Amino acid sequence: MQRKPDSGDYLALFGQYKEDFGDVYMGPEDERFRLLFQKICRMLTQPSSFNLGLPEQFRTTAFRYLEGDAHTVAHMNTAENRHFMLSDLFDYIHLVKTMGGSWDQRGR
Repeated sequence: MQRKPDSGDYLALFGQYKEDFGDVYMGPEDERFRLLFQKICRMLTQPSSFNLGLPEQFRTTAFRYLEGDAHTVAHMNTAENRHFMLSDLFDYIHLVKTMGGSWDQRGR
């Protein structure tokens, strides 16, 4: 199993665009965030241990988007939906990095 990408890789990529992603979903369309979304989708589809610990919804959306699934592409062509996913992913990864654990380990 591949070790990369991991939380540091994601946070470094997010850090290139904006320091706090908590409210990015409320912002206007921005080509920088469209590019970030595409990069994040490519990272999410890599077979790393970290990715497998992420909530499946992030990975499924990324795979479907990159494969050209009509429903997913139409949904993610709306800036607010892309921004919301980026914001949620950033928050999740930041929490995992600072608090430890993962989605799969909750409740065990």
